[in-house]
Amino acid sequence: MSIYQTHMTDVLVVGAGLAGERIAVEAASQGQDVIILSLVPPRRSHSTAAQGGMQASLGNCAMGEGDNPDVHFADTVKGSDWGCDQEVARLFVETAPVAVREMAVWGVPWSRVVAGQRTLPDGRVIEEKKEKEGLITARDFGGTAKWRTCYTADGTGHTLQYTMDSMVIKMGITVHDRTEAISLIHDGEQCIGVVARCLRTGDLRVYIAKTTVICTGGYGRLYSASTNAVINEGNGMFVALNTGVVPLGNMEAVQFHPTGMVPVWILITEGARGDGGYLLDKNLDRFMPDYEPKKKELASRDVVSRRMTQHMRKGLGVDSPYGPHLWLDIRHLGAEHINTNLREIANIARNFAGVDPVKDLIPVRPTQHYSMGGVRTNKDGAAYGLRGLFAAGEAACWDLHGFNRLGGNSLAETITAGRIIGKKVAEYTKDATINYNYQLVDDAVKEQENRIKALVNGWHGKENVYEIRNEMEKNLMDYVGIFRNGKDLQKAVDNLREVYHRSLKIGLRSNGEGPNPELAQALRMPGMVRLALCIAYGALMRTESRGSHAREDYPKRDDTNWLKRTLAYWPEGADLPELKYEPVKITELPPGDRGYGESSAESQGGKNG
Repeated sequence: MSIYQTHMTDVLVVGAGLAGERIAVEAASQGQDVIILSLVPPRRSHSTAAQGGMQASLGNCAMGEGDNPDVHFADTVKGSDWGCDQEVARLFVETAPVAVREMAVWGVPWSRVVAGQRTLPDGRVIEEKKEKEGLITARDFGGTAKWRTCYTADGTGHTLQYTMDSMVIKMGITVHDRTEAISLIHDGEQCIGVVARCLRTGDLRVYIAKTTVICTGGYGRLYSASTNAVINEGNGMFVALNTGVVPLGNMEAVQFHPTGMVPVWILITEGARGDGGYLLDKNLDRFMPDYEPKKKELASRDVVSRRMTQHMRKGLGVDSPYGPHLWLDIRHLGAEHINTNLREIANIARNFAGVDPVKDLIPVRPTQHYSMGGVRTNKDGAAYGLRGLFAAGEAACWDLHGFNRLGGNSLAETITAGRIIGKKVAEYTKDATINYNYQLVDDAVKEQENRIKALVNGWHGKENVYEIRNEMEKNLMDYVGIFRNGKDLQKAVDNLREVYHRSLKIGLRSNGEGPNPELAQALRMPGMVRLALCIAYGALMRTESRGSHAREDYPKRDDTNWLKRTLAYWPEGADLPELKYEPVKITELPPGDRGYGESSAESQGGKNG
């Protein structure tokens, strides 16, 4: 019999970012016992790195006047290229304004309307009405008809996360940081908790709960160049996938942000373009109006990333040791604006690229940024396949974003989905009981103990975990990027299957004892490669272009055959996911033209390559 600590709770939240902490606050406010697990102290969660803002249709600023949830809904559906669940999108847009104001009550120092006249970089003069002075203001973001992205300078995630964590502390919610969930405990029908590993000591622990919620963020670090923090390796997604009964939705939908800073790939917020920044090529020509006369630099992210890549393919990128890049120019915004409203990116540019954006251009290139896919849930956040399991935030496919999310909608989703799903979690937990077989728990722990022993002793082989990781990253970066085609995707799938078999034969170079990073990486590696295969295989099978999924051999959207969501399952013993599909729910806005990007209005069926 194994010896391990066991913790019992009503609600177990895996992940201490904004979505996880918001759910925890909601459940705790209804009298439920909550434990949060986190790889890092909560204020180091990747939510803190969000810069530009969160969308909510307040309509307070002059350029947001007349905004309402209907306009936000239409923007979100068009942004998703009709891939989102419209019932979820409606829930989201109606709740977002409430969530923003609630965060103000809790302490977020939102930037506010300042009455008076000002001139935009494009020459437009706007007049803020005096009676609206002091209300929460907004900035322009890509793919939106109105200015609705609420912000606190360019540190919005920071202020939101610190405020939310203060609420967690105030309510006395238990947080176990430096703790990683490495498997779900379930009987094929119900989830009853997780086996976790303490990253300080290496000891295994068991957490038993009526309700388990996955809020572990995205999988950006599957790619070699990503704006994501090093902790974003898709952990929550692959422990759900490993059950064999919980599917992941739309894993082929990968967002590249137009402005990752070369060569460190740190995000330069969309707010820089929303405030009037321009993209320039090697000749210092502003090229986006040539491609997108209406939205220019503020078309949706998938469109801007493709246009930038097309422009560099024409030889108009700036040569560098790290490959071609383009320039982001915000110099004309002036020192006061840059050092106030964009101070975080100004410091990042100075410290990590050695450029001062007040007088220098910032080198940028489209960089992997966000995962629209994740643990497939219903509108209540309940995961498919297992009772008692929920998911929210970037780890989930709720499905608000479809095949492309709008900037500002993800930060808004963490708070808004946390509020909505938190209520559903509390409701479910109130009537739930914990019934489990002790042997089930013990077997789950023994399985992980045996995995660790096999890695330490090299029982299955001596493959190097870091070499395998590099191979995985390279295949995704080279073959499953912004532009895709059947030949490259097949190559990625074939290569990744080989990498996956190698990941099952990892042996440690170290002794694996204590807080051992090699062991932690080795435990994650097979799951990470499974996620990579879900991305590549889903992309190979989807023979159309939709949002961020751009097939050069199938360049049009195909609503006749592909207005459906991919569900990826991983059967036991498989080396490829099993793909199933479900229809996308169209409740209000039928498919049409997005109003920007490559025209898709006529792409209503058949092979179009």
